[in-house]
Amino acid sequence: MRARLADLLAGARLLLRGFGTWARDPGLMALGAVPALIVGAAMLALVVVVAVNVEGWAAALSPWAAGWDDLWSGAVRFAIALGILVGTVVLCVLSFAAITLAVGEPFYERIRQRVDERLGAAPEGPERGFWAGLGSGLRDALVLLLMAAGTALVVLVAGLVPLIGTALGLVLGAVLGGRALSRELTGLAGEARGLALAERRALLASRPWRSLGFGIAAYLVLLVPGLAVVATPAAIVGATLLVRDLRGEATTAPERAA
Repeated sequence: MRARLADLLAGARLLLRGFGTWARDPGLMALGAVPALIVGAAMLALVVVVAVNVEGWAAALSPWAAGWDDLWSGAVRFAIALGILVGTVVLCVLSFAAITLAVGEPFYERIRQRVDERLGAAPEGPERGFWAGLGSGLRDALVLLLMAAGTALVVLVAGLVPLIGTALGLVLGAVLGGRALSRELTGLAGEARGLALAERRALLASRPWRSLGFGIAAYLVLLVPGLAVVATPAAIVGATLLVRDLRGEATTAPERAA
């Protein structure tokens, strides 16, 4: 148990190290924040729309509770509304990462390259043609978005469990969302090494608690709208460090000769 906790914390620290890149290379990191700002504003607007309308949706989804005592019907509809809202937030966090990475891919690829250049060149993956690379990228993106939707649905259903639904939904959101984010955010570093999605998932599974620690930390910071903007480029740095760590590559810069 102690080893698992140590791995969780080690994964979270990789994300914290990513924030340090803001001090080292603020200009490049600021460019990486621009796509996050645009996508984040759209996602926040979606959450606001859902929050405004969720009470009516919950009532529409539970007509069978209309004749119940006000206390019980109110409790059921509150649970449904909260489940919808939490599920929407989870979906937005995971979709935010996938869409932001797609929109800002040139910026985030440059950040990934800068990390690898500073720590030591990454082994080059097998050369792939443009169409093969495009097809693989689109296929991986679709799989990740479907995983995001599935995770959000699981969290929504969990939120409907009486008494413990809200807490269960929040915990599942952090765990399942963390796993999904670790897969999404390591995409650039994995592709640079010629790793397909299945190979990247296997790599993350080789140290599941470390991967989960990074993913949960990323999930929690991306929950906060303003923080998510500055956290996204930091998460790319942390994800690159995670891939390097799992592959046994250097995660600290080599000492310069005196």
